[in-house]
Amino acid sequence: MNPRRGAFVAGEKVQFTDRKGKKITDQLVPGGSTQTEHGLILHDDVIGAVEGTVITTVHAKREAQVNQVYPEKDKNKPWKSSRAIGGWEYAAMRPRLADYVLSMPRGAQIMYPKDIAQVIQLGDIRSGLRVLESGAGSGAMSLNLLDAVGESGHLTTIELRSEFARVAEANATLYYGEKPAWWRLLTGDFDSVAAELPEHWFDRIMLDMLDPWNRLEQAYRVIAPGGVLVCYVTTTTQMSRLAEALRAAGCWTEPQIQETLERTWKAQGLAVRPDHQMIGHTGFLVISRAMAPGFAALKKRERYSKDTVTDVDELTEEQREARLEELELRDISDHKLRKVLRDLGRQVGELGELGVIGASEQSEESENPQES
Repeated sequence: MNPRRGAFVAGEKVQFTDRKGKKITDQLVPGGSTQTEHGLILHDDVIGAVEGTVITTVHAKREAQVNQVYPEKDKNKPWKSSRAIGGWEYAAMRPRLADYVLSMPRGAQIMYPKDIAQVIQLGDIRSGLRVLESGAGSGAMSLNLLDAVGESGHLTTIELRSEFARVAEANATLYYGEKPAWWRLLTGDFDSVAAELPEHWFDRIMLDMLDPWNRLEQAYRVIAPGGVLVCYVTTTTQMSRLAEALRAAGCWTEPQIQETLERTWKAQGLAVRPDHQMIGHTGFLVISRAMAPGFAALKKRERYSKDTVTDVDELTEEQREARLEELELRDISDHKLRKVLRDLGRQVGELGELGVIGASEQSEESENPQES
């Protein structure tokens, strides 16, 4: 496996960053080049260099900047000729895993690094553990799981679509230089494939699918007691349904639900402010742990006044009136109500003393002389 240190070698990915912060990630090929807006980066200038080296672009042919299919579209764009001029500097670095994930070819929408980081941390995924993943997609989560468990651990990934499995495998192979030996990539639906897996063998399970609540039975069969289940869903309806299914199963602890928002900042001298754009909602993480066989999960005692199940439209008029009386938000003592009314009366009286109410009434009378 490529240790990703030392001089750049042919075949590995390199990230080029200019002074404006614009990044380009490309694979080094002997005799190859990377097209930029400011000329070409020659790969032979990069191969053999170390990280942090500054590479200067060379002049590119004018034709390379023009739309090859519809050249007439660039007829009135003279500024494009400047893109062929070299002399632009780029710093060459190996991409971080987060950079690689965002730049790699993808067939399906990937999880953002902010969510992946929370999966690793809250799922307690670390070196040497056995992890089961469902939903490889383009391999973003798989790569991070492989890095987290390391060669001493093991990752089994179940992907429904064979074409997505090929994309994930190719991205992992490009990142490591070879397919990781501690990764088993299986194709098929989760229940059928998981049924062939050993019982209570996995320490952690990561589910990234549309209906994780339908996979809880097989997930519990293969996870070890105390194992952590992490599910990634994108909508509130998915999140709610999953949480209720975990509670109804009785063998999972009370689900922990969260989302992560990300905002970057700019700091230049005394000009310190947040960026105008941020990464808001991308998905919810639902985390739970497996109880030992024969033991039911502990639950909080629910108060009747906090009924969150019954639909109000299914109640009769008498039941609705009774429910309104039972709601905690309406439960206020007579003493508290008298105090609230007394305070409001005092504040309204102060408006009258200041002439605000009188002025308002006079204004209304002047606007409606016939009514007065």
